[in-house]
Amino acid sequence: MKEGWLSLVYDYIMLIAIIIGTIPLFYREYRPLFVYFDLISGIIYMVDYVLRWMTCDLRSDKPKWKAFLLYPFTPMAILDLLSILPTFSLLAPSYRLTKAIRLFKIVRFTKIVNYFEPLGLFIAVVKKQWKMLLAVLVVALFDILITAILMFQSEQEIDPVTGEYIFKNFFDAFYWAAITLSTVGYGDFSPVSDLGKTLSIISSMLGIGIIALPSGIITAGYMQELNRRLKEEEEAEKEKDVS
Repeated sequence: MKEGWLSLVYDYIMLIAIIIGTIPLFYREYRPLFVYFDLISGIIYMVDYVLRWMTCDLRSDKPKWKAFLLYPFTPMAILDLLSILPTFSLLAPSYRLTKAIRLFKIVRFTKIVNYFEPLGLFIAVVKKQWKMLLAVLVVALFDILITAILMFQSEQEIDPVTGEYIFKNFFDAFYWAAITLSTVGYGDFSPVSDLGKTLSIISSMLGIGIIALPSGIITAGYMQELNRRLKEEEEAEKEKDVS
């Protein structure tokens, strides 16, 4: 549903359903108004799920019967189904299982990808560039692991406040290395020895380059995908004009 005013109205209705369906997640207490939010959004999700199932053969290269049979097992169909489950908690709000099911409301955020084109474009870019992004992730994890080991073994100073080692265990060092590499630096762990401070400087400098890599990869892929889609739209318009 990408063309026509009717599809545009449908997309807006789904976006509104997603918004009102996730509003209760921003509150600790469950208010009476949220019952209507859950009910309205849940009904819309159910209708959307049925419509997508009915038209799944139009978006698939598989035979019609096979597309209908396999659709409920596709990732997006499973996410759609999980987003519907919290609606059934209205039937028995005191039942423990239904309270746990309400946590699936967070899945409703994933539905916005289907109706908000910029997010869909971003997902498409990530799918195409996943090998390069995975390579960057591996490099980052390797750098964090090596830095954590070096820091854990070299920083043997005692914290004068607590009377314990600054990095009491390897996880503290790993956490510090990850935060330092990302250049966030919360400050809850900080080396005091000259060697530890030197490692911090090196890790921070490496982090600037490593963290910048995914941004460059995604930006380049985003422009390529955007240009490709614009060309497809231009070609489609030319075909309409010719016909």
